[in-house]
Amino acid sequence: MASSLYFSAPFRTLPPSPSLPKSPRIPFQVSRLSHSLTHKSLAFSTGIRGVSGSGRFRLRAKASMAEKGKGKVEVFDSEDDLSVSLAKYTADLADKFSKLKGSFTVVLSGGSLIKSLRKLVEPPYVDAVDWSTWHVFWVDERVVPKDHDDSNYKLAFDGFLSKVPIPPGKVYAINDALPAEGAADDYETCLKHLVKSNVISVSAATGFPKFDLMLLGMGPDGHVASLFPGHPLVKENEKWVTFIKDSPKPPPERITFTFPVINSSANIALVVCGAGKAGPVHAALGSGQNSDPLPVQMVSPEGELVWFLDKDAASKL
Repeated sequence: MASSLYFSAPFRTLPPSPSLPKSPRIPFQVSRLSHSLTHKSLAFSTGIRGVSGSGRFRLRAKASMAEKGKGKVEVFDSEDDLSVSLAKYTADLADKFSKLKGSFTVVLSGGSLIKSLRKLVEPPYVDAVDWSTWHVFWVDERVVPKDHDDSNYKLAFDGFLSKVPIPPGKVYAINDALPAEGAADDYETCLKHLVKSNVISVSAATGFPKFDLMLLGMGPDGHVASLFPGHPLVKENEKWVTFIKDSPKPPPERITFTFPVINSSANIALVVCGAGKAGPVHAALGSGQNSDPLPVQMVSPEGELVWFLDKDAASKL
């Protein structure tokens, strides 16, 4: 099948974008730390585990972390505190995988996630991270031009990519000249090429691509990527990348990774802020049973799942 990808050889790399402007109830235990990373840690029956801070980028105090079911949970007093911890978490994983295999494959989402990554473009990370090893992908994308305000690429470029020296040939955006179905097929072809060339690992358990880190947000309806509650795409289990033309949230046409790809990840961070998302957070982490699970409840990676919540998003726990 012919392909018209915007990637590195034999694919064309995505050029820089000069047209874009740079620009039960669960008790809480309060851990008062000696710096700005003061946060509340959810106390579950499995108990509290301390984060050793053994990574390359160290904070001045330990952060408590808790486990529940499929994931670990951190709750922060503010989104700013959350972003400090998320930067360290991401930088440590980047350092780990770069030393282990010479590359770091990271998947971004849209929404407020890019804002929460803002500490990565500040010291010490902006100068200390080996950005040359990063390969950047999107878990979903709106089928719009890259300079459109709805574009997840534009959001990431303005708030993150334009501020760090990741090689443009390692930033894998969709071909926005294609319609939704063609763009999804094109992106899957790209992933398969990168698997074949050993840039992206493969899950031994599933055979799907295994990204080092997937940074996910969540919508107020509990959707992740462009996988929406009640939509048939949540059950897609063969394709790596698929498309949607009737998204309940505009714009209607999008491409998205499927759950088999999402759940083959080595690490997933679910970053959720705001009281408007407290309901789905409670559905996913509370003690109740839901016969029709929300998409966010279907996130269950092979590796580690960490929830990064501000206190408003955790207010119903």
